[in-house]
Formats: sequence, C-alpha cells, structure tokens
Amino acid sequence: MSSGGSSESPGASLTGGRLLAEVTNRIVAFMREHYGRGPIKAKTYVLDNLVVCVLTDGFTAIERTMMEGGEPERVLEMRRDFQRLMKERYTGMIEQLTGRRVLAFLSQAHVEPDLTIEMFLMDGPVPGFGALELVDPSATEPGGQAS
Repeated sequence: MSSGGSSESPGASLTGGRLLAEVTNRIVAFMREHYGRGPIKAKTYVLDNLVVCVLTDGFTAIERTMMEGGEPERVLEMRRDFQRLMKERYTGMIEQLTGRRVLAFLSQAHVEPDLTIEMFLMDGPVPGFGALELVDPSATEPGGQAS
C-alpha cells in the first residue's frame, strides 16, 4: 500500500516467490495470447538487478514443422521480430511488477533444446534479491594505474 503522494507502482509490493510467480505467469500468458500456445515449463530468476525467464518447449506446431523442414533460421528470425514488437509490453510489465525501470531487454530463442530466455537489466536492485559485485580496485584509483 502506498501513501497518497507516492509514485511507487502498485506491483512493486510483490517480493520473493510472489514476484517470481507473477513474472513467470505474465510472460507465459503473453506468449499464449500472441503465439496461440505458451511454453510447457517456465522459471524466473532474479539476481540483484537482473530478471531472467527461462521458457522451455514453447515452439508452435508450425514452427516445429519449419525447423524439421530445414528452416530453423526463419523460425528464429520470426521470434526475434516478435520480441522486438513485444519489447514495450514486456518491459512495461516488468517495470510495473518490480517498481524498477528496465534499462535493457534481451531475448534469445534456441532450437535444440527448445528454449527461450528473456532477460531484463534493471536500473537498480530488485528489492529482496541481492548479489555480490566485485570491482577492480585499480580501475577506481585516480589515473587508473595498477600498483
């Protein structure tokens, strides 16, 4: 619940497993709505400022037929085009759910095994998820000289 003057998005209150489940369910629903079928398995990971969805067994019957006919690159190209068109919807949904801004959205489909990975790089850590960041100390010293 947010106070009257807060600009926090309504979904930003989701954390932990509830956030992971909602991201997974929404991405699967998008695919089901726009492809006519969704992946059989889907799993979402959040690590600090990175949200990754791994979707398995999501190719449609026509896509599988094209791949079996020797045209996997056409299927992958169509998938890339689709993800480019869906970018705004995907990033808007992730921003609403996490309360963070998406800096980059990357999508990759893979033929064998049949999987798709959707990755979102956020503008800061997603609350409740962390990571260890290592920084080369010589890179932060004045002049950038290593000792």
